[in-house]
Amino acid sequence: MRAFGLAFVLGTLLLQREAELPHLPFAAMACVPLLACLLVDARHRVARALLLALAGGLAGYGAAAWHAETRLADALDRALEGRDVEITGIVSDLPQRQSQSTRFVFTPESPPPGVPTLVSLAWYVERGRAGAAPVPPPQIRPGQRWTLTVRLKRPRGLANPHAFDFEPWALERGLRAAGYVRMKPVPRLVAAYVPGWPQSLHGARADVRERMQARLAGAPFAGVLVALAIGDQGAIDPGLWEVFWRTGVGHLMSISGLHITMLAALAYAVVFLGWARVPALALRWPARKAAALAGVAAALAYTLMTGFAVPAQRTLVMLTVVAAHLLAGRATSPARVLATSAVVVLALDPWAVLAVGFWLSFGAVAAIFYAAWARTGRPGVMGSALREQLAVTIAMLPMLVALFQEVSLVAPLANAFAIPAVSLVVVPLTLIGAFLDLGIALDAAHGILSWVMAALQAMAGWPAGMLESHAPAPWTVAAALMGAAWLLAPRGIPMRSCGFVWMVPLFAVVPPSPVPGTAWIDVLDVGNGLAVVVRTTRHAFVYDAGPMWNAESDSGSRVVVPFLRGEGVRRLDGLIISHADDDHYGGAFAVAVSRDPGWLLSPLAAGDPLHFVVGQSVRCEAGLAWSADGVELRVLHPDAA
Repeated sequence: MRAFGLAFVLGTLLLQREAELPHLPFAAMACVPLLACLLVDARHRVARALLLALAGGLAGYGAAAWHAETRLADALDRALEGRDVEITGIVSDLPQRQSQSTRFVFTPESPPPGVPTLVSLAWYVERGRAGAAPVPPPQIRPGQRWTLTVRLKRPRGLANPHAFDFEPWALERGLRAAGYVRMKPVPRLVAAYVPGWPQSLHGARADVRERMQARLAGAPFAGVLVALAIGDQGAIDPGLWEVFWRTGVGHLMSISGLHITMLAALAYAVVFLGWARVPALALRWPARKAAALAGVAAALAYTLMTGFAVPAQRTLVMLTVVAAHLLAGRATSPARVLATSAVVVLALDPWAVLAVGFWLSFGAVAAIFYAAWARTGRPGVMGSALREQLAVTIAMLPMLVALFQEVSLVAPLANAFAIPAVSLVVVPLTLIGAFLDLGIALDAAHGILSWVMAALQAMAGWPAGMLESHAPAPWTVAAALMGAAWLLAPRGIPMRSCGFVWMVPLFAVVPPSPVPGTAWIDVLDVGNGLAVVVRTTRHAFVYDAGPMWNAESDSGSRVVVPFLRGEGVRRLDGLIISHADDDHYGGAFAVAVSRDPGWLLSPLAAGDPLHFVVGQSVRCEAGLAWSADGVELRVLHPDAA
């Protein structure tokens, strides 16, 4: 199963990198090596493993191709892009309220030809005439049936290296069109509630969110508790995510596999202890099997109430695989559990292989299993926890550098106290308060979380708390992973400390730079706007920083800074802003704060706050010139007048 599972993952990943879909039935072709494997003698392990790997690769490639063909067929007709289309349908997800809009997933009923089965819509604040107050969107809830006039377009991401790509994210979730609600003709609420799946589930989640927000009104960390209860990460204040990222505890402040596993373990322990004390039940069915079913049921219930998100699904599948082996009475190895879980996850959702969470979650579990493999003795609870944390930290280092180019150095210390406090105390109290409507439990959870957050915010402010790197070459990541495996190997493996040597290329092999006398100019894709990065051998400049999309995000933090980080540019020599229009100026603050430019060149007004973020500010004027590594740069406009 291990060879089949690994090849299945690689086959699925290979399909996602293809420019067009294949025409051959690769999934059916996987039957050939499987049948051949049955004919090979069991003693020929290498031959059987190769045949299983071939079958897994073909099956993964073919299954992903079938999913992609089905999903791509459900596309918005290009003739409908930019046109008013009237559709009647149901709000089928938990709406996200933002400062200028409410966003929600809409399922059209009997949609017009060319309209996909699932669309993402934004209902913007309506701007009245001069002097009139803006009109916010109505209270949108899951299960409502609306007749709306919308303008749709196919999902489009921003094509930039090292930055988030919206298109595969939307494709994985089945969102084949995105658009906004038009106010003419006036939208009509047809029915206040239509029962069914999945809107009934999200309606229950919306009820829980409203009760929690009413109870915790004004509490600084109310959004975190809402996220822990129902998986609504949009409820968390954007500023808190920076704290979570810098301290490496982001996995604790949303629905993570750890929380689901802890809840399943609690249900397992309660049922096991109770079942074993009733002889009639214990004689009829083993307590371990009854407890395993209870653990899976608890994990399923929590996964559903948190929106059935992809990361939670992966944990549920893994727990179900373990329970299935236990119910079947078959011993299994951690490697087989991981392989089986990966196959099931990717068979259901082949785009999960593109998700960062897929690699981090399976990588973390694999590191824990590997750290416990072939060990002797009883280290105790604290010893086991420290060993697991060390294993995860070392194993995740190459993956985090490859995926994010940033690693929190204070994460082991932060997780040491945050994991028990959040998983064992805050989460149970939050669930009790949210689903049993006990306000005192929510207040207690918020109080404990406040203590945890005070420590995390202090640690996030440590200047040396983050390790930043460039986007490493693939071979250096592979070498670093081998080094991590060597470092974590059991006693008896010689020269384990040499694993550090294998990690050196991850940081030492830097991206190329222009030769003296030349410049590289990268025009980034920021949609409606401009952002340009100019690099010479030892200098870097940014000319404009793109737009601000809303109060929570801008192209500076989402596009320009990730590009600079991935290319190894840690500090800018200069930031040039051509003018104060939002599509050129909106991301400037994020760039200035993150990359500390040596000077600002702009025509901005004297009181503009950007002047106070950058140490030296120069007013642009034709004739200004400077050189960098043999490259001359000159201001052409405006003149002094």
